[in-house]
Amino acid sequence: MLQAIGKKVKGFWKEDEGLGTLEIILIIAVTVIIALIFKTQLTTLIKDLFAKLTNQTGKFFQEVDPSKSGNQ
Repeated sequence: MLQAIGKKVKGFWKEDEGLGTLEIILIIAVTVIIALIFKTQLTTLIKDLFAKLTNQTGKFFQEVDPSKSGNQ
């Protein structure tokens, strides 16, 4: 009886069909938890990046075509 249980446990331990899915679920869960913990910091960072991007794009287009500056 103990040998049968031992074989079942060993068979279950060696079976790895669902491990890829489990790993992906765990990675997603950890990413979501980190995002929730640092939500305000991430929001501020993204807003700052988009503000810098908008500023730099505006400067670029003013250099390319000065007649289309915002001072019309």
